[in-house]
Amino acid sequence: MDIDAWIWWLIGAVGLGIPLVLTAMPEFGMLSVGAVAGAVTAALGFGVVPQVIAFAVVSVALIAVVRPIAARHRDDRPRLVTGIDALKGRQALVLERVDADGGRIKLNGEVWSARTLDTGQSFEPGEQVDVVDIDGATAVVM
Repeated sequence: MDIDAWIWWLIGAVGLGIPLVLTAMPEFGMLSVGAVAGAVTAALGFGVVPQVIAFAVVSVALIAVVRPIAARHRDDRPRLVTGIDALKGRQALVLERVDADGGRIKLNGEVWSARTLDTGQSFEPGEQVDVVDIDGATAVVM
């Protein structure tokens, strides 16, 4: 039984699609599309060299063009900030006098111990302060 070359290319395309699904590496998908291009070239009756060239050109073109675009879109997504990083930069309400020795603020609906960033600065109850850092369980404000 003699199998046509285009079928071998399609088997290769499926074979490259399996690691794509298992590893979620899009490069395998691009190589799989290159194998489909080789199958189309074989189905049109071209020889082995044009088939390999079609595979290489399509695969390299997809990796060179699509991959940077996908990476750019992946990097443009806003980063989800959680935990204490989400509290930095927020405003808080002073509940008890805050100075370099300590005090209390209401931050994000919770009462926190706080101290000032500048040792010579102090804030009175009712004032708004900005949280610049979280040091353990103490908010550093200014």
